[in-house]
Amino acid sequence: MLILFGLMLLLLLMGFPMMMTMLLSTLVYVLMYTPMVQPFIVVQQMMLGVQAPVLMAIPMFILAADIMSKGQTSERLLDFVESLVGHRSGGLASTTSITCALFGAVSGSTQATVVAVGTPVRKKLLDRGYSDSEALALIINSSNLAYLIPPSLGMIVYGVASGASIGKLFIAGIGPAIVIIALFVAYNVFYAKKNDIPRLPRASTAERVAATRRCILPFGFPVIIMGGIYSGIFSPTEAAAASVLYAAFVEMVIYKSVKIKDLYDISLSTGVLTTVVFVLVAVGQSFSWVISYDRIPQILTQGLLGESASVFLILLTVNLVFFIGCMFVEAVVVILILTPIFAPIAHSAGIDLVHLGVLITLQVAIGSGTPPFGTSIFTCCAIFDKPYLEVIRNEGPYIAILLFACFLISAFPEISLFLGGLMK
Repeated sequence: MLILFGLMLLLLLMGFPMMMTMLLSTLVYVLMYTPMVQPFIVVQQMMLGVQAPVLMAIPMFILAADIMSKGQTSERLLDFVESLVGHRSGGLASTTSITCALFGAVSGSTQATVVAVGTPVRKKLLDRGYSDSEALALIINSSNLAYLIPPSLGMIVYGVASGASIGKLFIAGIGPAIVIIALFVAYNVFYAKKNDIPRLPRASTAERVAATRRCILPFGFPVIIMGGIYSGIFSPTEAAAASVLYAAFVEMVIYKSVKIKDLYDISLSTGVLTTVVFVLVAVGQSFSWVISYDRIPQILTQGLLGESASVFLILLTVNLVFFIGCMFVEAVVVILILTPIFAPIAHSAGIDLVHLGVLITLQVAIGSGTPPFGTSIFTCCAIFDKPYLEVIRNEGPYIAILLFACFLISAFPEISLFLGGLMK
């Protein structure tokens, strides 16, 4: 008990009230409603929650993302995509969406994508006639594609919570991400024509070749991560370690954009974020064990879905519950609390856990940019020093597009599972 109360006090002093609240609610529930369970089991479950080897991939992917955010990777990706599509109608906005997806493929971090891509592209969007609120809405929702594109940190947490294969989840996120990018590009074209947004000059062949050459090394990240995992050379954790080494080599040795003196601040940032994630995972594991011990998933199943719920009803409930939950609570918390409830229900109904993971990850991505408490919204407010209401003003169309994508992926599981089937 002293250990638990000491941990709660430490979390409160460190400025992590959400984690302290989760731990306190778990402890109170154990003491009041499960007298047969000793409180020390809460600590035991917390320790078990962070022992999964695959979790070691999280700090390394975060570190690689922080190194690249400090370096030139995002700008080189931006120049490459702009040289290909910038001259088309809505080309700069489409460049933003595609570049965010590509940077997500090398970082796996939504916040890192907002910073690395959003910072250089925002001024360009304003110069082309986009309003600040439209530019920020585009940056936020395009950056959230990093949750779907491997290496997705959300997918790693879901895989730990559900037992689904991390490698299969990574490959399953690519198809839905392509669909969403296509929908975003279509909207970008519509918006540009409606508002007479001028096009960028067409890049010459020489400029495209030069931009492609400058971008060859950043393209090595997805090759290392996905190629290494699916060729059997790397596990997801080993791929994460390789990505750190590659990021450091590219940014420090080749581009010389990151200095040795920068590593302290980069490592400190990585350490803080890793601490938050791991404490959330630990507390989430104890909470999940308690609700499983009292058969709460089974009770909720009977109450919400009845005795013989259809696949459609289960997927609809999952989408609604995760969408609402992610509007108010941090993404990792929602995944850790709700996945143990719905994963067994979905699995018993014949729903592929990989398909379920893509839907949950997409809902988490939507929640990160959805008022009132989307983390990407507050990241934009802090980075660009803009008021909250201005940041969220034009988010409606993008959220509608993402919800439509949820419908498509729910109705057509092949969008998620097709590429994985080809890899067998």
